[in-house]
Amino acid sequence: MPVSVCTVWSESCTVQFKMADLASLEQSKIFVQNRALGYVSGQIPLVTRYIKRRKETFIVTCVGKVFHTYGSSHLTLLSVSGPHPGDITCLAADNFHVYTASNNVIFAWRRGTELKHVYKSHEKSVHSMLPFGPNLLSIDEENTLKVWNIKDTSLIFELNFSKNLFQITALIHPNTYINKVLFGSQQGQLQLWNINNMKLIYTFNQWNKPITVLKQAPAIDIVAIGFSTGRIILHNLKYDKTIFDLTQDWGGVTSISFSTDGSPIMATGNMDGHIVLWNLEERKVESQLHVAHNGAVKGLSFIENESLLISSSPDNSLKSWIIDRSSEKIRLLRRREGHMGPPTIIRFYGNNSSSILSASVDSSLKVFSTISAALNQNMGRAYFKGKSTRKKEKAAYDSLMPPIMYIAAETTREKEWSNIAALHLGLSMVTTWSYDQMKMGKLKLLPQHLKHNKNAVATALCITKCGSFIIIGYNTGHIDRFNMQSGIHRASYGNENGAHRGIVSGLTTDCVNQTIISAGQDGLIKFWNFKLINGRTSPQSTINLKESIKWLRYHNESFLIAAALENFDVIIIDQDTKKIVRLFQGHNGRLTDACFNTDSRWLITASMDCTIRTWDIPSGHLIDVLQVSDACTSLDFSPSGEFLITAHVDHLGLYLWSNRTVYSHVSLKAIDVNYSPTKTDFPETTFRFTDGTNENINELNNIEYEVREKLDKDLLTMSNLASSKWRNIIDIDIIKKKVNVLNVPEKRPFFLSAASRALKFDIENNKSNNNNKILSNDSNSLKITIFSKLLEATISTNQFSEVIKRLKLMGPSLINFEIKSLSSISLMLQFLELILHLIKHKYDFELAHSYLTIFLKWHASDIINSKDLRSIIMKIQKIHLKTFLLLRGDMFYSLSIVQSLK
Repeated sequence: MPVSVCTVWSESCTVQFKMADLASLEQSKIFVQNRALGYVSGQIPLVTRYIKRRKETFIVTCVGKVFHTYGSSHLTLLSVSGPHPGDITCLAADNFHVYTASNNVIFAWRRGTELKHVYKSHEKSVHSMLPFGPNLLSIDEENTLKVWNIKDTSLIFELNFSKNLFQITALIHPNTYINKVLFGSQQGQLQLWNINNMKLIYTFNQWNKPITVLKQAPAIDIVAIGFSTGRIILHNLKYDKTIFDLTQDWGGVTSISFSTDGSPIMATGNMDGHIVLWNLEERKVESQLHVAHNGAVKGLSFIENESLLISSSPDNSLKSWIIDRSSEKIRLLRRREGHMGPPTIIRFYGNNSSSILSASVDSSLKVFSTISAALNQNMGRAYFKGKSTRKKEKAAYDSLMPPIMYIAAETTREKEWSNIAALHLGLSMVTTWSYDQMKMGKLKLLPQHLKHNKNAVATALCITKCGSFIIIGYNTGHIDRFNMQSGIHRASYGNENGAHRGIVSGLTTDCVNQTIISAGQDGLIKFWNFKLINGRTSPQSTINLKESIKWLRYHNESFLIAAALENFDVIIIDQDTKKIVRLFQGHNGRLTDACFNTDSRWLITASMDCTIRTWDIPSGHLIDVLQVSDACTSLDFSPSGEFLITAHVDHLGLYLWSNRTVYSHVSLKAIDVNYSPTKTDFPETTFRFTDGTNENINELNNIEYEVREKLDKDLLTMSNLASSKWRNIIDIDIIKKKVNVLNVPEKRPFFLSAASRALKFDIENNKSNNNNKILSNDSNSLKITIFSKLLEATISTNQFSEVIKRLKLMGPSLINFEIKSLSSISLMLQFLELILHLIKHKYDFELAHSYLTIFLKWHASDIINSKDLRSIIMKIQKIHLKTFLLLRGDMFYSLSIVQSLK
């Protein structure tokens, strides 16, 4: 297992480091989990919390096993929680906590990342929760209601409702109704309960339609009830009377929210992704958004006292809408979104590791940033027709193009014209995209001789390194070249029947536009002259593999070509010699993608057998296997060599893996091709629970001093103290003098100003030949301090934890005074034993050296005169030198790595 680059850690990092080391035992030797990209929102409705200290509303959305916290101002991602044992099934929040339910366990979190409480008693999965004063209400799939005490996590009440009579689907606390909770049911009935004594107070009218949403209106006693039929009722609880009802024509109500800025506006969402604004005074539709989301609008919430509406959906998006009060129209202000469907192809863009192009089955092309989620960009979705068609909802869906299956990009001319090309499933037309303008280009490329062939499909493409040409292969065997700027057809390769017999499965060009390499399912790899002779050209050379070829991958600098075969083998071809130089066998499923690393020493391949294998090209051996639970469909290695990015079956996000060899030495030995490693979990943003429920963040924050006795021998720890408590102790006297100079003396009366200069006191007569006992330096006359007493008590035990805690609580002046006041040789010896203990065990590295410096400053003469003090100083010097060399070596190594990366 590799050694960490930097071995200086704080106390709070120690436990996380150990947990990461334990997890790394099941990971590959090369790749370690970094984080997941492209996840924004899921099936669970969003919740909002107003943080008074920050004067901002926080938005909490759920994504699988974690939840995200966003700021409402710019939808900035603020924090990501730790992973849960399973997918989150329910979400709730109050002013103090965010409550999450995973299966049958409930968690309470502070500040979005700190786990405070765990509630375990449910037997089935929890689907609804309601924080209610000091209590938390939760309802599971068995229709069991449980009331918890939030602080001590004790169960107060438990009540089981009959599913046939009253299956709870929604619950709220009506404003001003003390200890009362209103429940809605699948049977269309409302019940008001007193939580203190668990008594049913009142049963409301039964509407015989499933209730999906309950929402408190700004007016007291008024509650909005949403039904699965699309009906919305505003009901007065006090008089059990319906004020009025509304009906939305797009199906069931999924969410309701009321504006709190004084306007009578209610917003509702439905399963089709539409949002409707209702004017409650006029009882009519004020405004509506068609296809606000591409999935059900699960969460809706107005920001307190603002004209902002936040919406979330399972389409993996979070959107902020602003309402224009002059016209009551609503428009999109900000959005955070990922793919609605699993990515099909991903590639790093350009020569850095910061931007990733990602295409999905939703026909969209997006850019994800490895630096910050705020830098993610959306290039839009592919349509057959222009913007005029998209204004009409039905026409927009009819004109949506099939999913993008492959992309090629070149940065050379990105400012001048479209520089990205995309293949679509089952289409002969190739679309172009502009990275500079972040949108789909106007050109759609199709050769004239295939326009009337309805069975023609584009199957392969590449862009030349100059960015001026795009070469496209088709299932008919034809290969055509177009100009990227104008879209004009420039050349065709092969004869009239095409360049290959059957599907062209791979295309690439060299970096100087001299040779085009094509591969087909006829088992042939052909090398073509880029320039045509008499309008047509014959291949310069041909390699017959006698096996269908699935795709080609090319490395520009080394001129190596990787080809995937139908029998799951991978071959490496040298373009210069036109010969096969390596054969890699070991995959047990269809090969989906491959890439070279930066220096072309490795080939990383992915297959439907759920493995990602790394092959060493010079030796021809397999050196690493990454086993995952779901097959990788696409991958790419970053140009700088830091990251591997992967996309997987049925996963909406992208997974970023760090390359260990960049930061530490990894021994890469050949392994057997039949080696079957343990499955590695997908990357997550925080450390993982050991068993899913028994990890409490309080245990990490309250680590006792004795816990650190198990530190690794190569690990140093730094204290968590502010640098002001230890850095300037040695200069505390100088600092005090400077502070005194800055203090301006009080002004004296004018009549004393001149006389005071000559005023002197006669102290000659007060001199005494005998030493004043009060001013005596005799140690017996000095009163011993609390710190000295604690230090003296350790002489027999050598347990220094209490002394160290005492030192950490002191300020710089008091520490300086205590060390200076060590009055006896025995106390000085014991203080040096304390320093020796810290340096020997590598605890609080900076504090130990700071305290030792103060001791040497005040007690240098005592050390010279005492043999015992000199002896222990020699021990400290020897251990200090050993520790310092360890620290210096790792620091120099880290600085070298950083300088090399720069």
